[in-house]
Amino acid sequence: MTRSAAELEAAGVAYVEATVVRCVPPSSARPGDRALVLGDGTIDGFVGGSCADATVRLQALRALETGEAVLLRILPGAEDGPADEPGAVVVANPCLSGGALELFLEPHLPPERVAVAGDSPVALAVVAQAAPLGFAARPGARAEPGDFAAVVASLGHDDEGAVREALAAGCEYVGLVASRKRGATVLEALRAEGVAEADLARVRTPAGVDIGARTHAEIALAIVAELVAARRARAVAPVAAALREGVDPVCGMTVTVGPDTPTTPDGHAFCCEGCRATWLARVA
Repeated sequence: MTRSAAELEAAGVAYVEATVVRCVPPSSARPGDRALVLGDGTIDGFVGGSCADATVRLQALRALETGEAVLLRILPGAEDGPADEPGAVVVANPCLSGGALELFLEPHLPPERVAVAGDSPVALAVVAQAAPLGFAARPGARAEPGDFAAVVASLGHDDEGAVREALAAGCEYVGLVASRKRGATVLEALRAEGVAEADLARVRTPAGVDIGARTHAEIALAIVAELVAARRARAVAPVAAALREGVDPVCGMTVTVGPDTPTTPDGHAFCCEGCRATWLARVA
């Protein structure tokens, strides 16, 4: 493989690990064959021929969207069939020559980055509580592009600047730890600077779910709970949302257009070079 799973995780790159767990001859794959599928549709490794690749790519990218592992059963035929158990997907592959494959698709998503401004007890508690829940929280940090969230817990030490930078960075969650009065004052100051109302409406202050929190740890718990809710509210993971799906006009297979997907200038996508060649011969 070009890049190992450890290298991808260290670089914060989302991927799906696809492992062949069962084969029925004459499939070309063997149990234990493995590939890594990246968010752009690139397949690094071997899990079968080109037709199997098309199905694995499609289902792997859907796993990136949901974040859930799935058992993929690729069976010969013309129509998809119902899965006989939860967590399994059955896909008909008209290109298979009588063989069948089962693969385990396990998505690996990098932890969402959270910038926590300030070194207050609440800020430190947020950092400590966020890590076990899959967030990469940076203490004493201002928001940067690519951060999922910003928690401003600087308690009056340039709150306005930290909030302004979080909005400019495009954070999906911006929380300000402050009383309602102090929060309103910060928002009014930003409004006077010309910050758009739509952006100001994104700032959650007081930050956190209302659980009647009083202690520093309880306030942090309320904030982290709100972070989890914001993450779960996503409809589609950004790593896969921009990819296009199409239907092979020759065999009828649904394919996701990746860097190595056979296509034609008029927008058709194919599961393999054989189908593209057949199509081009038809329209010549």
